[in-house]
Amino acid sequence: MPTSILTTKLYIPPPRPNLVDRPRLLTRLDAGLYGKLTLIAAPAGFGKTTLATAWIASHDGAVAWLSLDAGDGDPVRFLAYLVAAVQTAVPTVGEEIVTALQASQPPPVDTLLTALLNELATVPDPLVLVLDDYHLVEAKAVDDVLALLLDHLPPQVHVLITTREDPQLPLPRLRARGQLAEIRAADLRFTADEAAAFLNQAMGLALGPDDIAALEARTEGWIAGLQLAALSMQGRDDVHGFVEAFAGDHRYIVDYLVDEVLAQQPEPVRAFLLQTSILERLTGPLCDAVTGQADGAAQLEALDRSNLFVTPLDDRRRWFRYHQLFADVLHAHLAADDPAQTLTLHRRAAVWYAANDQVRDAVHHALAAEDFDQVAALLERAWLPMDRSRQAVTWLTWAQALPDTYLDNRPVLVAALGWAWLEQGELETAERYLGQVEQWLERQSAGAADDDMANAVIVDEAQFAVLPATLASARTYLAQAHGDTAAALGHARRALELLPPDDHLRRGVPASLLSLSAWGEGDLAAAAAYMIDAMESFRQAGNELYAITGAYVLADIRRAQGRLQAACDVCREALAVAEAQNQYVRRGTANIHAVLAGIHLERNELDAAAQALDRSRALGEQAPQTRWRFQWARAQARVAQAHGDLDGALTWLNDAEAHYLRGPIPDVQPVAAWRARVHIEQGRLAEARTWAQTQTLAPDDALTYLREFEHMTLARL
Repeated sequence: MPTSILTTKLYIPPPRPNLVDRPRLLTRLDAGLYGKLTLIAAPAGFGKTTLATAWIASHDGAVAWLSLDAGDGDPVRFLAYLVAAVQTAVPTVGEEIVTALQASQPPPVDTLLTALLNELATVPDPLVLVLDDYHLVEAKAVDDVLALLLDHLPPQVHVLITTREDPQLPLPRLRARGQLAEIRAADLRFTADEAAAFLNQAMGLALGPDDIAALEARTEGWIAGLQLAALSMQGRDDVHGFVEAFAGDHRYIVDYLVDEVLAQQPEPVRAFLLQTSILERLTGPLCDAVTGQADGAAQLEALDRSNLFVTPLDDRRRWFRYHQLFADVLHAHLAADDPAQTLTLHRRAAVWYAANDQVRDAVHHALAAEDFDQVAALLERAWLPMDRSRQAVTWLTWAQALPDTYLDNRPVLVAALGWAWLEQGELETAERYLGQVEQWLERQSAGAADDDMANAVIVDEAQFAVLPATLASARTYLAQAHGDTAAALGHARRALELLPPDDHLRRGVPASLLSLSAWGEGDLAAAAAYMIDAMESFRQAGNELYAITGAYVLADIRRAQGRLQAACDVCREALAVAEAQNQYVRRGTANIHAVLAGIHLERNELDAAAQALDRSRALGEQAPQTRWRFQWARAQARVAQAHGDLDGALTWLNDAEAHYLRGPIPDVQPVAAWRARVHIEQGRLAEARTWAQTQTLAPDDALTYLREFEHMTLARL
């Protein structure tokens, strides 16, 4: 599912009217531009975003703005929004990245980020990138993306973050290098003069010095507290008595003051505020859907005019959000007064978002409504596009919130869960879900008339139509990962029989797995033929990156056949095809260069092997692929061994072993066996014998292709 961009998240909020001038802070923000990062960090209600927007209004350079929310924890989504934000300031940046993100299978995040950094380096003028409310993200994967961005940030680009808590970024290192400017709660508190200007000028009160001092002392310069107090005092006769009436910590003050503000509102306004407090963003039609009224746009316009804690999110003032503190207290009131209504409101919001193709928000509200039938339906529709756009982890997080009872009669959704766990390497969990679907299909085939059959819920009919083929492909993957090549061959052939001839992308998956199964059986001719078929299927589906992945496997098969020139030709042809593609496909050739290095080693062309490995590393570090690091490190070990650096070879083998992932590609030359060969060459025969014993190898074992390399190693002992 290509990430759709909500443009309101890119809108720079305008400075508030009657803003208090704070030159002491604006000067510090100006000075921070000489480093990489400015951090405005303080609890809620200290005016972090207000300060940022005021500074932007005084700043002459280009600014890109991104308002973050809890849904931005997926690194692909985060990067998509990051690029979109940059494009609001520099439209020429990121055009190829946007194209790649819209693909059915986007490149890895590191690849995209590298491309963004390279393009930012060409921007001639200074650019400030603002990430507002970063604390809402709470995702290590996004922290890692941002840390990498900061590490390689071009000098003309500066990042400004507003957050309630310090992000998990290399702040100590940036601080030590003078690359970090910080504005904290102590800096943001209103001074006595600023409090006076805010209360009497911005809020239109006429307080005396004593009352101002009392309010400033009781709120400790906390801006949200002062604003709520000012709203509560408007229209009161006994202002002095009100000032003396409240005291306590921020939470108490907020509760007290919001109660006061709500008490002054007409009942329709009060009801609107409470009912719409469940929404992160507000627009007229959405508010109408939630409240059941038809005055949402007018209500928002009135709240905006009265400065009642709403912030516009676009120039046309169609979208708004509440101040988070205000929304929190409103929501707490709603939940306490009428919990059942809260669920109803969330359910209405979910329906509106689903109708408007905003899946993330729809799932969020459906989960909050405990409407698990709707959650299940949304997940079933979303699985395939989210999986192909590398958002499977996000999808799985949502799916884990579903009670198991909502899975019993949803075979398509359960199959998606099986695939999702399979891709995470959780083979046993995947097995459980896939087995559940297989049992369901068996009962259906036998004409069972039990409740599960009668009450089956199928949302995605297209996925249901190919469900047997989907299961057969999953079984192929599982069997091959477990080393059961005979079973894998059978499952792969069944998947191909079940899939329509024109479903090229789906057919490419079992065809490639069929190739790997034949390879594991030692039928190299069949393995090559099947992989050629798979590559053709991927090309017909328009997925050149998948085809190139198949090419590196095909080259390895040719090398295993002893056909080194044919293997070399496969690599050269794949590289030529990639050269005509975009940079993401070109960066996907790291494994091709690693295979080329192996071919050069077979020919004793050590310099050429080293050059191929250098090229592989340059590409692989930009676009890490599943097996790249393992294959590259193993080839480095062979180069070291060929040069007589046996200790170096062992170091590289340890590196390869650390990066080995168990999967369907047959491990025909295990690292442990290579290590034993190096030990033999070093004369460390006892360690080599220990390896043979742990592998339960004996000269009279029945020989199989998968263990041929190990037995040849044993023969050297």
